[in-house]
Amino acid sequence: MVDETGGVKKGTGTVGVQRQYTGTAGRIENAQVAVYLVYAGRRGHAAVDREPYVPRSWTPDPDRCRDAGLDQDTAFATKPELATRMVARFLDADHQAARVTGDEVYGGNPSPRTALEERGTGYVLAVACSHEVTTGAGRFRADTLAKKVPKRAASE
Repeated sequence: MVDETGGVKKGTGTVGVQRQYTGTAGRIENAQVAVYLVYAGRRGHAAVDREPYVPRSWTPDPDRCRDAGLDQDTAFATKPELATRMVARFLDADHQAARVTGDEVYGGNPSPRTALEERGTGYVLAVACSHEVTTGAGRFRADTLAKKVPKRAASE
């Protein structure tokens, strides 16, 4: 499972802190955000990797990055890019995962889906209802396709 979480922070010196949305507060706050990879199985779950989200506003300032403990050449990466890197590390270490799950932050970006498809790894990633899906019968909005699923299929 990939997901991000944030913590409200005062000041500006902690890695990645800026005014940004954090689900912890449910609004835009001065916060630090990180993306996490969690493995879940029948016997339990555990966090297996994490990456700090370093906002674009940080990366043009190598002194600020260095002062916060980051490499001076830290480059901006989106949350889906961070998740894709972590999943790749996990799978490259010969760990097994039948599928990867994530919310709309990850499903709305083609990068994680493409990387998983290239590896043959299944996924369940949420998308916006307006997301367009190409099928053998044509191109449809996700909400239109969802309405076409027979009720008996949805309950099985």
